[in-house]
Amino acid sequence: MKRTRLSLYYLVSYLTGGGVALIIAPQFFVHLLFSSGDYSDVTLRFLGILLVSLAIIVAQIIRLRVEVLYTTTLIVRLFICAGLIGLYASSQDPLFLSLLAIVGLGVALTGTSYFLDKKTQVHD
Repeated sequence: MKRTRLSLYYLVSYLTGGGVALIIAPQFFVHLLFSSGDYSDVTLRFLGILLVSLAIIVAQIIRLRVEVLYTTTLIVRLFICAGLIGLYASSQDPLFLSLLAIVGLGVALTGTSYFLDKKTQVHD
């Protein structure tokens, strides 16, 4: 599961980077993600705290090599992707498409890595 584990570093990177950016400069950061909506600083900073908290949990999954949770990270991110599609459909805010691209890339990386790791395990 080496590839899958490595792919989770991308997840930790965007959770940490996005979380810190939302805490420090929330309006600037959502503007960088093409937001057309109006979101309060308090709500965005709280979201940043949640993202950094999730990054810490995923970092522990990586550090402790908790392979049984690798698929859980995929399932959760697929749920997030579905939610982002719904949010975009209801708001038409391009922010949600930007986030969908970021999260979707991670799903593709981890999904591909997981498939290749499982295929390698079967042949070993």
